[in-house]
Amino acid sequence: MRGNVRIKIIWGFFCAVFLTVQLGVQAKEAYPEADVSPEAGLSLYAAAAVLMDGDTGRVLYGKSADTPMPMASTTKILTCILVLENVSLEETLEVSAYAAGMPKVKLNLQKGEQYTVEDLLYSLMLESHNDSAVALAEHVGKRLLEAPLSDKPAGEYTREESQEAVAAFARLMNEKAVELGCKDSWFITPNGLDATQEFILQDGTVIQKEHCTTAAELAKIMSYCVLDSPGKEDFLRITRTANHSFQANGRSFYCSNHNAFLNMMEGALSGKTGFTNKAGYCYVGALERDGRTFVVALLACGWPNHKTWKWSDTKELMKYGIDNYFYRSFDEAGTAFDETLLKPVRVLNGQTDILGGTAYTEIAVAEEEAREQEGGGLTTQDAEGLLLRADEEIRVDYSWEKTLAAPVEGGTQVGELYTGGNGSSRWTPWRR
Repeated sequence: MRGNVRIKIIWGFFCAVFLTVQLGVQAKEAYPEADVSPEAGLSLYAAAAVLMDGDTGRVLYGKSADTPMPMASTTKILTCILVLENVSLEETLEVSAYAAGMPKVKLNLQKGEQYTVEDLLYSLMLESHNDSAVALAEHVGKRLLEAPLSDKPAGEYTREESQEAVAAFARLMNEKAVELGCKDSWFITPNGLDATQEFILQDGTVIQKEHCTTAAELAKIMSYCVLDSPGKEDFLRITRTANHSFQANGRSFYCSNHNAFLNMMEGALSGKTGFTNKAGYCYVGALERDGRTFVVALLACGWPNHKTWKWSDTKELMKYGIDNYFYRSFDEAGTAFDETLLKPVRVLNGQTDILGGTAYTEIAVAEEEAREQEGGGLTTQDAEGLLLRADEEIRVDYSWEKTLAAPVEGGTQVGELYTGGNGSSRWTPWRR
């Protein structure tokens, strides 16, 4: 996961010690979230907003960043990436009556019609068509069902069977969200239409969960879509396309990209708009400039007639990132790990040359080749630096067990050395 940007393994000869060095940006005192941040000097319309370093998942600016809220059609970035990761673009799908019955905005699919996955992905991401989202979700979700539903053409599905296939896709969405470290997101619909789900606990208690995410987690999902997913190239190609025309079922279709941000700033990579009466205007977008990737997520950024507020907020946040955050290597920042900290560790019940003596063992940082041979070191990223403001500095924290119990074998992995974060998407600035 993002956040721990450099990981090494510590090895010992006759011991097993756990050593962790966490690299973080700390703050002397927290400041309350407000419309105008004393740290950033930003004034935003959105009720919740995040500027994220896409490469590490570090939140550079947050306003109500962890508050769960409805996110409307920004949901479709996760729908799109899951379709790309699970089925081929060339596959043909059949439309169900349930998908065809989705409310506007829609492509006006008809029951029994057949379309390629690729054409409907353009419909999904350029025009934000709700019927295309459900048709795609059913196509992927039905494969997760047992026979005979998995083999039954979607055009023959009853409403209940279609909902079962969509529910299977929603489970896939929630599994991916958890995999990405999203703890406060819950997906019910593939198109982002507002929805509430009821669960009955064993004791009979009824709880409700709404379709929602947070600004920080929406930005995290977008970072995955444009940087890490095996489907990222197709995701970027589709979402950056200005328009797409195709023919199917004796009809002609034209899709135009509604992501105006693509033409607003140099380096704009991708993005997705969203709106429902409950969610308000929402947006998530990514930009790459000089090797830096910034992601902005906005929730509840106004209601009609304030459709343009999301663009002004996005530009303001992106400009703040571009003007203030620059890459600095860990060595330059004075945070290279001092291996003299690896003192000998006491081993309880260890054998010594002197009767009654105290046993100690030396530990050292393993080389990359040794880590690979032993199958250890789940290296997440091998980045050597971090985006920092001029007034920020990195602090290294470390801890390890003081004693160990014999016996253990030489060459055993004894811990992990983190030199790049705490695994969290939240980083707070240290003020000099």
